[in-house]
Amino acid sequence: MPSRTVAAPFRPSRWSGCGATPPSTTARRASTTSATGSSAAPTSRASSAATRSARRSRSRAATRTPRATSKRRSAPSTSAPPARTRRWICRRCERRSARPLAAPPPMPESAPFAAFAQTLADIAEESGRHAKADRLGTLLADLSDDDLRRAARWAAGRVFPLADQRTVNVGHAALLSAIATASGTEPDHLRARLVALGDPGDLAAEALADAVSVSEFSLADAEAFFADLAETRGAKAKTAKLTDLLTRLAPQEARFVVKLLTGETRIGLLQGGVESALARTFEREAGAVRRAHMLTGDLGETAVLAREDRLEEARFALFHPITFMLATPAEASPGDDPAPEVARLMPERFAVEDKFDGIRAQAHIAPDPGDADLHGTEYAGARVALFSRTLDEVTGQFPDLVPALGALAEAVPGGLVLDGEIVPLDPDHLPTESEPLRAAPFASLQKRLGRKKPPRDVLEAHPVGFVAYDAILADGGLLLDAAYADRQSRLDALNFAPPLYRSRVQIVGDVDRLDAMFGAARQRGNEGLMVKRLDAPYRPGRRGREWLKIKRALATLDVVVTSVEVGSGGRRKYLSDFTFAVRREDGDLVNVGKAYSGLTDAELAELTAWFKAHTRQQFAHGRVRVVDPEVVIEVTFDAVQESKRHKSGFALRFPRIVRLRPDKPAAEIDTVETVRAIYESQFQPA
Repeated sequence: MPSRTVAAPFRPSRWSGCGATPPSTTARRASTTSATGSSAAPTSRASSAATRSARRSRSRAATRTPRATSKRRSAPSTSAPPARTRRWICRRCERRSARPLAAPPPMPESAPFAAFAQTLADIAEESGRHAKADRLGTLLADLSDDDLRRAARWAAGRVFPLADQRTVNVGHAALLSAIATASGTEPDHLRARLVALGDPGDLAAEALADAVSVSEFSLADAEAFFADLAETRGAKAKTAKLTDLLTRLAPQEARFVVKLLTGETRIGLLQGGVESALARTFEREAGAVRRAHMLTGDLGETAVLAREDRLEEARFALFHPITFMLATPAEASPGDDPAPEVARLMPERFAVEDKFDGIRAQAHIAPDPGDADLHGTEYAGARVALFSRTLDEVTGQFPDLVPALGALAEAVPGGLVLDGEIVPLDPDHLPTESEPLRAAPFASLQKRLGRKKPPRDVLEAHPVGFVAYDAILADGGLLLDAAYADRQSRLDALNFAPPLYRSRVQIVGDVDRLDAMFGAARQRGNEGLMVKRLDAPYRPGRRGREWLKIKRALATLDVVVTSVEVGSGGRRKYLSDFTFAVRREDGDLVNVGKAYSGLTDAELAELTAWFKAHTRQQFAHGRVRVVDPEVVIEVTFDAVQESKRHKSGFALRFPRIVRLRPDKPAAEIDTVETVRAIYESQFQPA
């Protein structure tokens, strides 16, 4: 590939005025400036002509490279220049105002993106967690506050803060198109290389390997680009802007711009690693850094607070979601009896409630402050916002929950944040004082997912409810440090009306009761049980042992692999994603699910070689392969649901590979009738 010289990036002019083109630097130096801001006439006709020529030249070049391409910079002046040399204004505007022009405050230089990208590349080569954190800390320590904010977020793979709802929304097709155009490489060749490399960022660096960047692309420039991309609508417009940028970047810069657009830097340093780097670099308590990040939802802002020793100033804000507290499986391994582990980790008395099969949601409720920039929906003087596990706002998908949630605002004028579950409702089994909530199959809820505004007929055909099981904030008081029992008393004080429900909690002191309670929860259509310490605080984003979840596999099936796909992350070099099938009565194979986990890297390496040698058909340059149906695996799963996507009519929920079954031929795998029987058993009374 021939060597390619990259042009310097376009720089919007910092000069003020009506939009007229400022004179060239040479022409400005040739003119004289008075203290009052009025310009003297040029000293000669020659200089006047030079000024006009410079203006025409600058106007023609403005859309190309108005900034010098040299990387060298002149030394800063030690004396402040006259006001007129710091800000230019055209004569037409000058006649409108006789006030002298004040010099704007100097702008701090933003660090080069190339240095940031090289640091990330170096971190990827480090093997130890502390070594990675220290390498990042070396970079962060010398950055300005603005650059520190940017670098801290991006090192964790996030373009925008955690609580920021903006997304760049650039798909793989747009990335490939931009890389192909910027590098002059055939798209088909890039697709084949992507299968081999497994990462679009690495693909961009390889395709642009001969590029020689002479640009001064800074962290501030990158931030402006990401913000502009988030506001740009349409795949073609986004692709054009990304293409334009890639033509001006060096390979390492292109690598990490593209990686950030995909949301994965893949350097082995995620959110927790950046928190560790901040704590080590600025000599702060790791717990204080984590808490500040949890409250602000912004690693960048947390970084500045850590540098300035102001972590205690971090504050939680309504309508900005925080991460959810997570539970740990009670079973040491699938199929184990959870009772011994519960007895070991829980005190004599503990709380037990159903584990619902819905989507986790965080509800923010308060009297409407009248701020149009806040997340949520205004209803009858209240503002309501629902956030998903990924902290995306999903209020628009569940408008039928807004009135009932908004009605709670009057009782909590300081605001309320609830942790709970959005569940599909069974109209024939709505909860009463004596009858606990029985959820409908999860497939009913799926009809509403992915739609920003579901139509009325979908809302009516697939009703949902919100089950509250914790309180994070009540009447303006943050409850993170309060005990679980105290937070439950806050829920007891609220008046829940359908479709809002309060999770039913039982205080238990005998682990032998868990087996019967689990069976009852499954008969109510729920996944299993949650076991919680009564004294547990709420720990956002943490998966501790103060909350345990009990989920048992519904059954196991012997199935055959029909197609495979290249994995992601650490398994992107293997064909690790298996689509599998059962057998119909006529002998045809029909798919019932897809599994991603359960096998070792050694097993995957051996199977990948076998699948490549037994490929019947391939798509996306080998990324997806239809293979000979000979590899039999045993899978376990949590539920069976009806599905229109599969010819079998069913889909397994949360399938996992238990083991390979080389001892079993494909002719002896399970049948559709077996799957149907398991499906029907879910709804039979115990």
